[in-house]
Amino acid sequence: MTKKRLHIYLFRHGQTYYNRDHVFTGWKDSKLTPKGVAQAKIVAKKLKNKKFDVSFQTRLSRSKDTLKPVLKFHPECRKVITDDRMIERSYGKLQGQHHYAIIAKYGKKKFDVWHRAYDVPPPGGESVAIVEKRVRSFIKDLLKMMKQKKVNVAISAHGNSMRPFRRYFEKLSIKQMMKLENPWDDYFEYVITV
Repeated sequence: MTKKRLHIYLFRHGQTYYNRDHVFTGWKDSKLTPKGVAQAKIVAKKLKNKKFDVSFQTRLSRSKDTLKPVLKFHPECRKVITDDRMIERSYGKLQGQHHYAIIAKYGKKKFDVWHRAYDVPPPGGESVAIVEKRVRSFIKDLLKMMKQKKVNVAISAHGNSMRPFRRYFEKLSIKQMMKLENPWDDYFEYVITV
C-alpha cells in the first residue's frame, strides 16, 4: 500500500491595531491594520500553488480576515471550520490595556512573567501551558481527520496558539517554544505520512 503525504499549512493572522499599538489583545476582536491586510495577501500569494481541501479559523475577525485572501486562490477548499481551541491566549484582565500601562502599574518583571512565562497566567487569563493543552486536543483531532479523509489543511491561527503547534511538529522544548516569534507574512508547512 502506498503511503500518502499530507500537508498542513499554518500561518498567523496579519497585524492588528492592538498588535501595532502594543495592547494586550487576547480574545478581544481587534481588526487588521492596512499593513495586516497586505501581510494576509503576501501569505495568500505564497500559498497560491499549494493545494488544501479544508481550512480552519477561529471566531476572531483577524483569523477570518487573514484566511479570506488565501481562499481566493483555492476553489478546491470546500470546507472552512471555525475551531476556538486554537484561538489566541486569553490575557484576562490585561486585555485591552497597553503594555506600557501594565509595566508602569506592576513593573517590568511582573509584565515579563505575565507576557512570556509558560505556566503563569495573567490575572483572569490563560498561561501558555493552558493554551498548549487545548491546541494539543485540536492537533489530535486534526491528525485523525486528515488520516481518515486524506486531506491537506490550511490553518489561520494566532501568535500564541502557533507556539504549541510549532513545538509539537518541530519537536521543540518549552524554552525553545517560548522564544518563538511568529511572522505575520509567512507560513509553516508540516508533512504527515499516512
